[in-house]
Amino acid sequence: MKAEDAFYIGYITKTRGLKGEVQVYFEFDEYEQLELETVYIDIDSKLIPFFVDSYKLQSNQTGYVFFEDVDHIDAAQKLVKKSLYLPNTQKPERDPDEFLYTDLIGYTVHDTKLGELGSISEVNEYPQQFIAVMPYKFRQVMFPLNEAILLEINEEEGTVLVELPEGLIEIYTGYDSE
Repeated sequence: MKAEDAFYIGYITKTRGLKGEVQVYFEFDEYEQLELETVYIDIDSKLIPFFVDSYKLQSNQTGYVFFEDVDHIDAAQKLVKKSLYLPNTQKPERDPDEFLYTDLIGYTVHDTKLGELGSISEVNEYPQQFIAVMPYKFRQVMFPLNEAILLEINEEEGTVLVELPEGLIEIYTGYDSE
């Protein structure tokens, strides 16, 4: 399988026990919907199929997997830190009306007081909230994505109107933003 025919779902973090079980960290948001009968592991820039014997998903974006023909810790150890892929044909369909905070990556941020600030480069999920990361004046500025700060999202223009808390920009830049 070629890389362009597959999508990334996560990577193997460590072995578990002596019988070849591995722990997988899923970076794919809806990992519970994935069909894990056969996964492709990136070994030396080649996607090699591995047949899943059994797996158990956890609530913290991890899962424990036994692969066929990987029945000892030594064989499993060789797979640690390897990336996992599935064929594009197995990618779950997303409702076109569904909008996720991660969809804001690339959107231009406009503050009510400071005007245009920059574009969101990443969105990180933490237990209590989502945090946007945006470069601003050669620094990374982070701010929470919640109803108090997010005033408007314009999907057509790719912009976000925010009202950042007083002094937030100064914390990151070290000088007055006005």
